[in-house]
Amino acid sequence: MAREELTRLTGNTNGGNCGQGDCPNVYRTESGSFVVQGDVSTAFTPPAGEGLVEIPEEVLREAVRALGW
Repeated sequence: MAREELTRLTGNTNGGNCGQGDCPNVYRTESGSFVVQGDVSTAFTPPAGEGLVEIPEEVLREAVRALGW
């Protein structure tokens, strides 16, 4: 899946500093699931095929606002 196929929910309210896609972001897929971009976390070892990312609380709040929740 290409990034262009996703709906970006965050990174639009911080003065344009994330325009290159290099900041923590939350995306929504066509099927309604979410893709999260953030710093790799080593909080614990996830199961095979899964990964952990860490994103700031403000990014999640922005995603919730974008969805109107």
